Amino acid sequence: KLAGDKEILNKIRSVKNMQKITSAMEMVAASKIRKAQDQMNAAKPYADRIRRVIGHLGAANPDYKHPFLSERDIKRVGIIVVSTDRGLCGGLNVNLFKRVISDIAEYKKENIEVDLVLVGAKAVQFFKRLGGNVLATTTHLGDRPKVNDLIGAIKIMLDAYNEEKIDRLLIAHNEFVSTMSQKPDMKTLLPVSSIDENDESLQAHWDYIYEPDAIDLLDGVLMRYIESQVYRGATENFACEMAAKMVAMKSATDNAGEIIDKLQLIYNKARQAAITQEISEIVGGAAAVSG
Repeated sequence: KLAGDKEILNKIRSVKNMQKITSAMEMVAASKIRKAQDQMNAAKPYADRIRRVIGHLGAANPDYKHPFLSERDIKRVGIIVVSTDRGLCGGLNVNLFKRVISDIAEYKKENIEVDLVLVGAKAVQFFKRLGGNVLATTTHLGDRPKVNDLIGAIKIMLDAYNEEKIDRLLIAHNEFVSTMSQKPDMKTLLPVSSIDENDESLQAHWDYIYEPDAIDLLDGVLMRYIESQVYRGATENFACEMAAKMVAMKSATDNAGEIIDKLQLIYNKARQAAITQEISEIVGGAAAVSG
């Protein structure tokens, strides 16, 4: 049974309004992608350079093994999960959470407990329903994440590592492959993997004047390194969010267009049926009068 003309027109009008919204959101996301990529790329050289400094300082003091550089038996793991604050970005967060849950399940099989620090409202909502040992949360980083907004959450994990409450620290966020492709990624933050002394980056000419000394400097530099890695993860995740949102909103806009076309066809058929019925009634009436 065909719906009434008015009902179909209201449905078409409603879908058109939704199409305008999704189209506008697509354009907003597209306009933010370039800035998000620039922000992500700007964080990379700092993280790479500070990684090289750690290698130099470690090579200068081979007898001193910082706790952040030392491997130990794993009894408990900490994971910093970086998600988005907003939705409407396809399966970006879902795929990341699946990866985290999968890793947690693997650790559980080995009787290794997991602590979580959650960055982003979506991660907070998800793990609040799922459960888990959540040590800290931080949300609403905005379009330009700042290190200061992350330091509190990072410090909780670093303190736990220093106090040997956790034996490994990981970060989970989305990796920006391209505008059309993003994938969940899990990296080890602590212990910091040692740099091969034959690494070309260490062979380049370098010289530092240590004040007060290399050991004290290593403590501070390692802290900055962890902060830079988490910040880099947050900026990369935001770039992924904008790319995924642009693709999702384009898909929604296209789907709305298809629905409008189908509804328009239904409306045209309904109108045609109504007109045919009216003509039949007129012809029937005329035949009755003439008869």
